[in-house]
Amino acid sequence: MKRPLRWLWLALLVIVLDLGSKLLASTYLIYAQPVELLPVFNFTLLHNTGAAFSFLADHSGWQRWLFAAIALAVSIGLTVWLTRLKADERLSAAAIALVIGGALGNLYDRLVHGYVVDFLSFHWQGNYFPAFNLADTAITLGAIGLILASLRDGRRNTATSDKRDPHE
Repeated sequence: MKRPLRWLWLALLVIVLDLGSKLLASTYLIYAQPVELLPVFNFTLLHNTGAAFSFLADHSGWQRWLFAAIALAVSIGLTVWLTRLKADERLSAAAIALVIGGALGNLYDRLVHGYVVDFLSFHWQGNYFPAFNLADTAITLGAIGLILASLRDGRRNTATSDKRDPHE
């Protein structure tokens, strides 16, 4: 890919939007007090010391460094992958940039605060989905993009191999 690292502007945009929204949430919301925006959606400031769905949140603090190391390793690995993409792999490049931006946004929180700031909260009939933030959204969208790119590439490879002479 010609200049593959140009996609890092998208990662930077995710980081800026994520950290800015977390700053606003931390400034204007009261911890654990929901502000209803829609019957199924609240802003609720929460601090997550664990991973997704508060995994390992109830431990003594070692998980902060484990998740920080994972975020850093994933970001480095994805950046290397980004540099190796072909010019037509734009969906993969955008998806990788989204994951990098989300991982680094949450990494900042873990290193500076010791927890990740979450504030987006969906619920239905008294059942609450775990709160999340824009970084989590970017990571999820990036993962979906990578799956779609993989499926598309798999179909391309199948179509290409079907056109070959079986006697080769």
